[in-house]
Amino acid sequence: MRIRSHARPVSVMAAFMLAAGLTLVSAAAAFAADAVVLRVGDQKGGNRALLEIAGLAQDLPYRIVWSEFPAAAPILEALNAGALDVGYTGDLSFLTVHAAGAPIKAIGGTRSDARSQAILVREDSPIRSAADLTGKRIAGTRGGWGQFLICATLEKAGIKPEAATFAPLNPVDAKVALMAGSVDAWAVWEPYVSFAILKDKARPIADGAGLTPTITFIVASDSAIATKRAAVQDLLNRLNKARLWSLDHLAAYARTTASLTKLPEDVLLSAYTAQRTSPIVIDAAIVKEIQEASDRATRYGLLSKRLDVGHAVDRSFTAAASN
Repeated sequence: MRIRSHARPVSVMAAFMLAAGLTLVSAAAAFAADAVVLRVGDQKGGNRALLEIAGLAQDLPYRIVWSEFPAAAPILEALNAGALDVGYTGDLSFLTVHAAGAPIKAIGGTRSDARSQAILVREDSPIRSAADLTGKRIAGTRGGWGQFLICATLEKAGIKPEAATFAPLNPVDAKVALMAGSVDAWAVWEPYVSFAILKDKARPIADGAGLTPTITFIVASDSAIATKRAAVQDLLNRLNKARLWSLDHLAAYARTTASLTKLPEDVLLSAYTAQRTSPIVIDAAIVKEIQEASDRATRYGLLSKRLDVGHAVDRSFTAAASN
């Protein structure tokens, strides 16, 4: 699967800025502030903080009720249950829930550098490359980026899946297990990668380059798309504009989110620098790329059936930005 660069041509970035600016200026005419409430799922130091840091959380022509969750999985559960209008999650986690019939669509998103997903080992580990993973116990999240990266890395190295043992652990437990020696390697993403390298002296022995799209989707419920479209569109454009702002202010972004999340500032700056997270346009190329990743996930057994990714996205929200 070919992974396209996360960097967008200047014309596309300019289109994002133009579309966002036009939307922010004209949004007040689209709905009354007291008539629309958006229920938005977030994580600590996530999209709410990004909007506030970038100065884009003021003068909203609607009201946002933020709900903070410890991870993306409960955000998806709340969207599925109708308790949220908008949230965000990794591409594979989204596809898993959509495949189960959740009434949600991906309406936008971001891409991070695929190298910001990595398989880590302890500093004193004899493992030097993916070829050394035969017979080893590897931790990662089940059904998401962690398990996908493990499967893809083993496949690339010519190692059969059954030749290594997958240990389904969340990032916090996986880190403890790696440092304690109960697993040999750990597949994870930023900022966990930077924290483990800078603070625990872990070593990366493989990464997601050429293996994973590394896309995080902005997701909306079908109900919100149908009844709160103008508000959802405005929020998406603000998030895109804020994300572009962050690329030019990585140090300030890291400093502010460090105070919110209590993560070390050097860890966050390292993570943000590695990720270079940029907004995407959900166009035909993105759909094709995610379809290829989805098909691989089905082959790996992470998805129970083949999905038509085109039915899982709503391209109308970002179509204007690609023109």
